[in-house]
Amino acid sequence: MSEDGFHVHGPHDHAVEHAVEHAGEHGGHEDGFSGQIAVMTAILATLGAMFSYMGGATQADAGLYKNNAAIKKTEAADQWNYYQSKSTKQALTELAVVLAPEDRRAGFAKEAERYKGEKAEIKAGADKLEAEVKEWDARSEEKMHLHHRWAQATTAIQISIALAAMALLTRRRWLEWGMFGVAGIGLVLGVAALLGR
Repeated sequence: MSEDGFHVHGPHDHAVEHAVEHAGEHGGHEDGFSGQIAVMTAILATLGAMFSYMGGATQADAGLYKNNAAIKKTEAADQWNYYQSKSTKQALTELAVVLAPEDRRAGFAKEAERYKGEKAEIKAGADKLEAEVKEWDARSEEKMHLHHRWAQATTAIQISIALAAMALLTRRRWLEWGMFGVAGIGLVLGVAALLGR
C-alpha cells in the first residue's frame, strides 16, 4: 500500500511479484530469464500507461470538439430561425405593397427591400456557422480515430504484460516470444496513433 493508503494492483501484479521472488530457486539460467521478463514488464507497463493517457486525452478532445459542433449547430439554427422571421416580414410587407393604398406602397416596398438585405446578411452568418459545425465534427472524428488507435495499442500492451506473467510462471520461452510479438504490435499501433494514422 502506498503512503496515502491507496494502491491498485493490476490483475497480473501478484503473479509477477511471486515469480520474481522465487526465480532464484530455479537456477542461474532462470534468473536471467526472470530478470529479462521483469525489465520488459516494467517497460511495457510504462508504455501502457502513456498509451492509456493519450487514449483518454484524445477521447476528451473528441468530446470537447463534438460539444463545440453542437453549440455552433444551435447558433446556426437560431440564425436560420431569425432568417425565417425576416422572410415572413418581407412576405407581409410585399403583400402590403399590393394591398395598401397607392400613397403607402413606396414605404412598404422600401421596408421589403430592407428585409431582403437583412436576410442576406443573416444567411451568410448561418452558412458560416454551418461550416464551423462541419469543421468541429471533422476534428472530433479525427480525435476519435486516434482514441481508438491508442486504445488498440494499450490493449496490445496489456495482453503482452499478461503473456509476460504467464511466461514467468510457466517458464515457457514461446510465451516470452509471444509477449515480444504482441508488444511489437502495440508499439506499431502506438506509433501509428502518434503519427495521426
